Amino acid sequence: MTTHSAAPAAPTSGGAPPAAPPAERRRPHFPSAFTVLVLVTLAVWALTFVIPAGRYDTKDGSPVPDTYHSVTLTTGFWDRLKDLFLAPVNGLYGVTDTQSGLTAPGGSGAFFGAAGVFLFVLAVGAFITVTLRTGALTSGVARLAERLAHHRTLLLVVLVTVFSLGGTTYGMAEETLGFYALMIPLVLKLGYDRMTGAAVIMVGAGTGTLASTINPFATGVASDSAGIGTGDGIVLRLLMWAVLTALAAAYLVRYARRVHADPARSLVAPLPEDDELRSQGSTAEPLTLRQRMVLAVFAATFLFMIFAIIPWADLNITFLPTLGWYFPELAALFIVAAIAVGLFAGLGEKGTTDAIVAGAGDFIGAAMIIMLARGVTVIMNNASITDTILHSLHSAVSGTSSGLFAVLMFLVNLPLAFLVPSSSGHAALAMPVLAPLADFAGVSRALVVTAYQSASGWINLITPTSAVVMGGLALAKVRYDRYLRFMAPLMGILLVAIAAFLALGAAFG
Repeated sequence: MTTHSAAPAAPTSGGAPPAAPPAERRRPHFPSAFTVLVLVTLAVWALTFVIPAGRYDTKDGSPVPDTYHSVTLTTGFWDRLKDLFLAPVNGLYGVTDTQSGLTAPGGSGAFFGAAGVFLFVLAVGAFITVTLRTGALTSGVARLAERLAHHRTLLLVVLVTVFSLGGTTYGMAEETLGFYALMIPLVLKLGYDRMTGAAVIMVGAGTGTLASTINPFATGVASDSAGIGTGDGIVLRLLMWAVLTALAAAYLVRYARRVHADPARSLVAPLPEDDELRSQGSTAEPLTLRQRMVLAVFAATFLFMIFAIIPWADLNITFLPTLGWYFPELAALFIVAAIAVGLFAGLGEKGTTDAIVAGAGDFIGAAMIIMLARGVTVIMNNASITDTILHSLHSAVSGTSSGLFAVLMFLVNLPLAFLVPSSSGHAALAMPVLAPLADFAGVSRALVVTAYQSASGWINLITPTSAVVMGGLALAKVRYDRYLRFMAPLMGILLVAIAAFLALGAAFG
């Protein structure tokens, strides 16, 4: 948080003492995801003394309807206090208190810690950082933009799709901030405005994240917390990604064409430096062989990840083997890929290892948020209140249709998404409780995962607590209120489309 101090006042001509500077005022700010999760941890711990303990009987890892019953705990206050202090560590390692009659989220009978997800997040961070340090991604987008510069509409569609691919595969977020210096001059040269440039990046990556298919920070963490594979529900999510990306691209193209035809209809006022940016040279350097190799490894890694996690046998595709890879294998994949990228890019042994360590460090925050969120689950399970809360939620949604249930799951996740902007923290916090509700409603747990990530992505397109949104708008020099006006119709369009897809998934899932 920044503060502003007033400069000392100059003496008056009459020799009067200078006026006292105004009192320094601190601008309020919304707490970080870490602070929110700590507060949630304390609140949940306090509730364990109020909410009665209870459990469901289980069958094949799922709670059996109408079997909820009260249980008596043998743990006392000091045991509960110990749970509070050890919750993050126990959440990381999966340590539980067997004397409390613990069951895992949704009664699966065993609790798995966040260690696998924790290491996977660090591995992805290392891979992304090494790739970004090579400059291949930025050069690739610049080269693509140059080749399509004479096809304005096609260029906008392709760029939105490229950023959307980044969002749906690895949750492209902070990485987008490096592209504004490229995108703003480009769209100005094409006769568009700064809003168009900001939206290409922000709406593209945001829509892709909203419709995540294999995004490890959303789909991966949520699926793990829900007790299902990352590939479960991927067909619906692929269809959802294609349609929502097309809707976002069409909306942006419509606005850009209107501005091109009549600049007065732009939502942002032109700046004095815009003319200078339009006159700058725009020749992109050709991709080197090393950069082409890096981009090939980058694409191949994510394509192989998709292949490794999809349960092909469940889709009746028999000519492809179902590898069934999970977080340990995927973490190893990204570490090996990071080393390969470093070697192909010529970073050398020191450059590669430094980039890997720096990348893991950049993503340690996301990993720790997952650990904190999983610690909340440990507290709930050790106090045997998870199934009690599940029983109450089941009573609230009992009797609803599967389609309405799916939409309700989306709505329930909206306030959580605002309070916890971290998609991974949100997933680890909510999924252990919400996912088992799908068993009662007769729908796939993957649908609850889709509802969660849709809510998280939808909110994060506009939330003022996001550094990606506010930082991107600052770089593009677009006012937040103007951005909200631009986004309002699109948010409504996406909301209707999401509800339709969730209802569709419930009907055919």
